[in-house]
Amino acid sequence: MIEFAVITSVIKKYAPQASQLIIKQAQKNEAVIKVLQELKLNPTQIIDDVDTVYAYTLVKYGVFKPEAILNLLREKVIKDFFWDAYSNNNAFGFVENTKKFLYQNSELKTQIIHSKVNFSAELEEFGETFIAVAKQTKSSKYQPYPDWNLDVYPKEFKALIFEKTRLFCGRDFVFKAMNKFFATQPKGYFTVIGDAGMGKSAIAAKYISMLKCPCYFNVFAEGRNKPEQFLANIRQQLIKRYALQNSENADLRTLLQKASEELKGQKLVIVVDALDEVEQAGNSNLLDLPQNLPDGVYFFLTRRPYTQETKRLTLSPDTPVDELDLTKSDYIAASQEDVKEYIQLFLQNDHQLKTWISDRHISEETFTQEIAVKSENNFIYLRYLLPGISEGKYNDLTLKGLPQGLQDYYTTHWQRMGMDNESNAQKVKILYILVERGEAISLRMIAEILDEDEYDVKSVLNDWVEYVTPKVNVEEGKIYYSIYHRSFLEFLKGQDKLGKGRKLFREVNKSMAEYMLNEMA
Repeated sequence: MIEFAVITSVIKKYAPQASQLIIKQAQKNEAVIKVLQELKLNPTQIIDDVDTVYAYTLVKYGVFKPEAILNLLREKVIKDFFWDAYSNNNAFGFVENTKKFLYQNSELKTQIIHSKVNFSAELEEFGETFIAVAKQTKSSKYQPYPDWNLDVYPKEFKALIFEKTRLFCGRDFVFKAMNKFFATQPKGYFTVIGDAGMGKSAIAAKYISMLKCPCYFNVFAEGRNKPEQFLANIRQQLIKRYALQNSENADLRTLLQKASEELKGQKLVIVVDALDEVEQAGNSNLLDLPQNLPDGVYFFLTRRPYTQETKRLTLSPDTPVDELDLTKSDYIAASQEDVKEYIQLFLQNDHQLKTWISDRHISEETFTQEIAVKSENNFIYLRYLLPGISEGKYNDLTLKGLPQGLQDYYTTHWQRMGMDNESNAQKVKILYILVERGEAISLRMIAEILDEDEYDVKSVLNDWVEYVTPKVNVEEGKIYYSIYHRSFLEFLKGQDKLGKGRKLFREVNKSMAEYMLNEMA
């Protein structure tokens, strides 16, 4: 049997633990296969021995993970804790036993603290990976599969929260204002306002990860932005959190009242991200948010700037409300410092980026200052640009030649990918299908709409992996794709203002209509 310590050393060999913002799935898959091959583990045939399944899990989970968490999971006692928890469907038991182990091992505990990982999230991801590997063996030994849910907020948001908080820094002025409101008001609504890419979702995700509070992320590009979806999700969270009885069909006001009766002096903060992305007919409050709130109940909202017509949040006079607008001049300097801190944090964890800078004889201080200005305080810009530089996409450019602002970045990338060339029309159509669909769509459906091979469609989507989010539907065994961020969705929609864009959009709509007619026939 392979020693678990050997596994971690091979992982480090083929997949350095660089904390990058974006790791292409293809890169991860390639590294996993290389590690399995070196360890002489068959990537397709897994023996149902527990130690072997654990070894496979350590590889598939561990690629591009911090060394600290790998060192912890390779310990035999941790493996024994895990299997005991798995066998008894007691995920929280695994967390508690692992914490006790760390308390007795100061060196590993220090490594975990310094790595700044979300401890529970990592243990949950490892458990979910183990279950996926166990299912591949088709052995009854691992059944029934346990409910490996270590948090009170929904699984569909966990990947998003992890992504948004991985290199989170700064924003202290925002949290200070929020905490002051929650401490001085008996209830109410606090809203953070900002343009696309200013970090609103990251602020929400960070607050959730710190306080483990109920949450909902509206995502227009995935079609997850309807009042009924919000209510069903929040209802489930509140029932689970406060053991609410006879609440399966309760409306939001009733749920909040019942939850408030269980607070016992505590506060309930519900985080709702991207209120501007909600799709809702009529003129009532977005998501049917109540005009009145029970004492102890608060909503933390994020949204883009609004007009009185688009605000759609009418509250009673006795409901406290406050806003922090990131676009106001009061916060420009503070946001600029947070952007610089973010760039410096990225630099600390990325050798390739440092090489790009040194090859051009630029100081890190100059690079940080110039990129901060170019970003226009936009974190989405940094999320795309910094990994792009690191991956060599801008080796032909100087610091001055890098794109200015998010829209310029999208345009530059579009042109560098040759998307305006006639030969790339089919690639453009694939992206336009994601726009027109309005919700996640499977690889097979895209291929059938365009009468293309699935492999060719996947290759195009892999080229745009930073902008297109793949999600696996385990029950169907399919991968669904959607646009990562609304700002890119809006950029793509803007392309139809060009003559060629309008033509391709018409062709896409025609192909989609024909596909739907054939499906209904």
